[in-house]
Amino acid sequence: MAKLELSTLIDKYELIIQKFEELESKRDTLLEQIPGVEQMLAITGIGKDTVAGFFAEVGDLKYYSHPRQIIKLAGLSLKENTSGKHKGQTKITKRGRKNLRALLFRVTMPLVAKNSAFKALHEYYYTKRPENPLKKMQSLIALCNKLIRVLFAIGKKQFRFSEEKMLKDIPHMDRLQQVAA
Repeated sequence: MAKLELSTLIDKYELIIQKFEELESKRDTLLEQIPGVEQMLAITGIGKDTVAGFFAEVGDLKYYSHPRQIIKLAGLSLKENTSGKHKGQTKITKRGRKNLRALLFRVTMPLVAKNSAFKALHEYYYTKRPENPLKKMQSLIALCNKLIRVLFAIGKKQFRFSEEKMLKDIPHMDRLQQVAA
């Protein structure tokens, strides 16, 4: 009986592996049809699952005119809890697609580790910012928003991602690099 059960489990495992391979090939063929995916995959730290998950949650980018719409869709826009003279904390709204928000956050962690531009931004926001440095989680949320803006721009215009250009386009990062040099 144990041999029969073991062979049944092995057959199930092989079937599941086969189905996963079929899904991956379908995913790859669908991703090839979307403009800008090749350029998105060229970003260090972003893979096919990330891009597929992003488009699964967001849909076609032609329906969006600005990346703030996607930020709001993800629930990453900021709100401040204030009442009268009381000024409360500023937090993200969390009113949106939690799967998109979770995907972006899970991608941002390895992106900070592998991509030098995002790592430099995280270091600036978290440690080197002279006034009002962000906490670690706040910095990661800011990088999630930056990732949305980068993916949106690449998806709309189909250009290659350049880490140097991204850092040069941010005024305070340009000054920080000049001081370091």
